[in-house]
Amino acid sequence: MLCLGIESSCDETALALVEDGRLLHSVLSTQADMHALFGGVVPELASREHYRYIGPLFDELMRRSGKRNEEIDIVAVARGPGLLGSLLVGVAFAKGLAFSLGARFIGVNHLQAHLLAAGLEQPLKFPALGLLVSGGHTHLYRMETPWRCLPLGRTLDDAAGEAFDKVGKVLGLAYPGGRLMDALAGEGRADGIAFPRPYLDNDNLDFSFSGLKTAASTYIQQHFADVTWPRPLGSTADAPQDLKDCCAAFNLAVVDTLCTKTARALDRNPQLKYLILAGGVACNSLLRQRVTELMKHRGGQAIIPGPHLCTDNAAMIAYAGWLFGKEGYYHQLHMEAVPRGRALPDDMRRCREYAEDLSET
Repeated sequence: MLCLGIESSCDETALALVEDGRLLHSVLSTQADMHALFGGVVPELASREHYRYIGPLFDELMRRSGKRNEEIDIVAVARGPGLLGSLLVGVAFAKGLAFSLGARFIGVNHLQAHLLAAGLEQPLKFPALGLLVSGGHTHLYRMETPWRCLPLGRTLDDAAGEAFDKVGKVLGLAYPGGRLMDALAGEGRADGIAFPRPYLDNDNLDFSFSGLKTAASTYIQQHFADVTWPRPLGSTADAPQDLKDCCAAFNLAVVDTLCTKTARALDRNPQLKYLILAGGVACNSLLRQRVTELMKHRGGQAIIPGPHLCTDNAAMIAYAGWLFGKEGYYHQLHMEAVPRGRALPDDMRRCREYAEDLSET
């Protein structure tokens, strides 16, 4: 079974082919350099770039793979959450392609795809605790099966990745700041600055990083007002030691908070022996280390995808589409894209209804 995956939820236009659970080829066009000029993603520009590149990228993917369009059995696309204009470009392209080829059409939850991405490299084991840490979301899930994920905790305001990028911007780091903050933190000492561990004085599993972001921004304004370095700073080469120490302290505060809430979730679900770490912040070296140690200490296992599968990519969409497709799931062509802030409906159907539904559309 051959599944085409399409990802256009934010500022990456990506397509990939997965056949029988194995990644064949993937292509990607990033808009990072363009949005760096504005210090963040500009939604209108992002959607225009998706529209410009998605067709040529599809042609390039099929050329590299040696597959014919008619061999595609499933067209899977990220339906949300994300930027609505960007999502609509991918969804419209996927619907047109699925209709023209007579292929099954599946809209994939972008967050769920992140949690399943590690399956392209190693076997996924269920039930598991899912920790999703990205620019827009910091969530905990109880994962019963690949298609059944029950939310345990969620972002109340700024997600961890969003806090990294915003503090990085205050520091004058090149966008996206989170990646460079991780590199700077690796050369710094965290014991000289006491940033708070936010939203731990409670008994729930939700996250809130706005207070930590504000505390870090205030510290930076007080201690770095007269300090100069090349801005925007794009590497660790010219960074002063006090900047590296600040990044190390902030990095430790975020990771401590994530691990504390994760340990709390495991305490409440002692039968879960596996933890799946996913999302862009799963590239963070300290977080990967601490999560691995946490699960080893508890006699369990941390399942973490390679860094190339943590950030937005189409391989995870294609893999999730393949997993759902082999179980007979599909969407009707009137499926809607769902922007960030709205819950994704559970509206997939089974193939036993497929012929009847096609006649309705």
